[in-house]
Amino acid sequence: MNTKLRAFIKRGSPLLAGLLAVAMTAGAADPADKTFESRNDMFKEGFPRQHASWKSTADMDFHSKHLGNTFEDVLEKDPRLVVLWAGYGFSKDYNAPRGHMYAITDVRNTLRTGAPKTDKDGPMPSACWSCKSPDVPRLINKIGKEDYFSGKWASKGSEIVNPIGCVNCHDAGEGKNMSLKPGNPWLKDGLASMGEDISKASHQDMKSLVCAQCHSEYYFAGPNKEVTFPWKNGLKVEDMEKYYDELEFKDWTHKISKTPMLKAQHPGWAMWKQGVHGKNNVSCSDCHMSKKQDKGVTFTDHRVVSPLRDIEGTCKTCHSQDKAYLLEATYTRQEQIDEIKLKAEDLLVKAHIEAKAAWDAGATEKEMANALKLIRHAQWRWDFSIASHGASFHAPEEALRILGTAVEKAGEARLEIARVLAKHGINDAVAMPDLSSKAKAQAFIGLDMEKLVKEKEEFKKEILPKWDAEAKEKGLL
Repeated sequence: MNTKLRAFIKRGSPLLAGLLAVAMTAGAADPADKTFESRNDMFKEGFPRQHASWKSTADMDFHSKHLGNTFEDVLEKDPRLVVLWAGYGFSKDYNAPRGHMYAITDVRNTLRTGAPKTDKDGPMPSACWSCKSPDVPRLINKIGKEDYFSGKWASKGSEIVNPIGCVNCHDAGEGKNMSLKPGNPWLKDGLASMGEDISKASHQDMKSLVCAQCHSEYYFAGPNKEVTFPWKNGLKVEDMEKYYDELEFKDWTHKISKTPMLKAQHPGWAMWKQGVHGKNNVSCSDCHMSKKQDKGVTFTDHRVVSPLRDIEGTCKTCHSQDKAYLLEATYTRQEQIDEIKLKAEDLLVKAHIEAKAAWDAGATEKEMANALKLIRHAQWRWDFSIASHGASFHAPEEALRILGTAVEKAGEARLEIARVLAKHGINDAVAMPDLSSKAKAQAFIGLDMEKLVKEKEEFKKEILPKWDAEAKEKGLL
């Protein structure tokens, strides 16, 4: 390209300048698919400010009164969770979510993905990569959705190596225009199931839909364990509960109570839709990706983080109240929700343990059916209300409503179990275990944590270097 023309583009349009730089650097290596460029650093020259702020998602330096982006062992903080998820991977390991730069690191390190030795073993399916990397849309484009979802998680270990980045949210790569575009195809399917056409979404809608492709409740459907959104009946907790009940779907069977359980993933978008910001289409990026200025250039800060980190650049672009008022209002809602959340957890833990006592006393499936359904619905609602992490901000009234129904149903479940216990001659209170620490709770549900940790360390030492070496040979790193 003519040097003068290139200089003109750079002066006249940062977007065009960025696209020019991407086009010039796209041939620097030979990735598997240049039209789905998954190497985030390939966009550094064209979009230096966005790239630098995206890199800063690695910084763990923000903590408000209750939440933040620092490392936190959630099971240690609240050992009740170990019992609530007994028999499911989250009882082994659950840490507070970190920035996008840690997406690959954390899914590799978590005990939930196990310690596979080959491409064909391990506890998790390929779908567990689905919201972790721009390599996912690249790989789907290369081999097709069916082949992507087939097989175990370890079968894609050398193909999915770059953390969440540009092509996850932008129409990026050679010949593309960098407009907002969700990289994962199942969002389109989920919206279509409730009669919405993503092709008709406005730019303002897209500022949230690119987040919705990952920050939503999902389940693994069919023999291939394909990521699917349960939105056919609507986005409220009862709508998805009905959807799952009609399918007779369960994520797992509870190890203690034998309840067919549902695990809420992270229904942030659905909860946001129920709140005042969602109803007024104040988008995810409006609050989590504030506008910045650098040398006269306005750009979107790609350090996706709590709006409380930059209240002046987020909340106060709309709200006239001072910072202290806005912080206190947020903290009050968080504390109200946390209070009722813990009440629901206490009741559910007791319900699971009391259900085991009923089984041990000789209860029949018919006698336990109603109690188990109540436990299932109560824990689903509790989990749904907190799994998005930001529910106390996105839709505090809805979160409180859902948690209220969780408390109600957990209490009803305990009454049902008490009647079954009495029928089998047990009228005394069921003894509760010591759940004062994560270690004690994990020992109670029968987890051999020493073995699990040792196996994981061997996996990280022996398998991960092979994945990275293969990825470099393929030009993906």
